[in-house]
Amino acid sequence: MTTQLNNREKINKPKIRIGRGIGSGKGKTCGRGVKGQKSRSGVAIKSFEGGQMPLYRRLPKRGFNSISTEKVAILNLEKIQSYIDSKTLNGSELINTESLKKLKIINKNSTKLKILGSGEIKDKVNIEANLASKSAIEKLEKIGGSIQLKK
Repeated sequence: MTTQLNNREKINKPKIRIGRGIGSGKGKTCGRGVKGQKSRSGVAIKSFEGGQMPLYRRLPKRGFNSISTEKVAILNLEKIQSYIDSKTLNGSELINTESLKKLKIINKNSTKLKILGSGEIKDKVNIEANLASKSAIEKLEKIGGSIQLKK
């Protein structure tokens, strides 16, 4: 019985201490071989392909990400109605960017809110947004709701 337990593979193997003498089996050159670039410290040859043109330079580059673009959150009227129906949003309160961020309906990194007129809305709602489509404004005014556009 004890022989079976002793022959099991070790679970917690001790850490190999590199560069601590001949007896350790990893002394002197520490398993790096002899001479050459990779035996030195502080050398990283990440994407070096032996002088061949590296993959990241062989592939074509297209476009760029502008740092000045503003993140605009888009919300359709049908989505607002579905949130009101599911009682996530309160239709009687003012719906604005801060309240939507708090409820995690729009991304916290978005700076502006745009309301689009896709779908139908049944409840009277007051919305404060940066942008809105003509159809969204028409539909909201038709049911008696209002939308304030921030400058």
